[in-house]
Amino acid sequence: MISSFPYFINSETEILILGTMPGVASLEKQEYYAHKRNHFWKIIYSLFDKLPVSEVFEEKIKVLQAHKIGLWDVLENCERKGSLDIHIKNQKENDFETLFQNFPLISSIIFNGKESHRYFLKKFGQIEGITYYVMPSTSPANTMSFEKKLEIWSSCFH
Repeated sequence: MISSFPYFINSETEILILGTMPGVASLEKQEYYAHKRNHFWKIIYSLFDKLPVSEVFEEKIKVLQAHKIGLWDVLENCERKGSLDIHIKNQKENDFETLFQNFPLISSIIFNGKESHRYFLKKFGQIEGITYYVMPSTSPANTMSFEKKLEIWSSCFH
């Protein structure tokens, strides 16, 4: 059984980015999107003209929070061999009902990949007042070019 991390959300969060479950490299480092070939942080830093990407996880979180962006995962825990979402089983979702009560400014959810959206939709459906965006996964398993991922992700922030 593997578990996701605590969320990085504060009272000013308006946009919530949701993955499915941290991959092996992230679990080892205890940091979101820690795999060196994952494009997530490079996309975020590129969108907000902050390159180069900091090596310090706390600095990365500050960039998100400066733009009212929070970070979490759809699943609280699951069983999974390796890092791929297709291998997930016996999953339990995080408590989003309480989250949205505690952080009422969240008005958009950006799903990092189709699987996080699929798991969320299956359990919670379309939540009134919240806009969903399904973005290409930033995982190295998604072979789309960085430039194409960046172009598509940028559509959520304009």
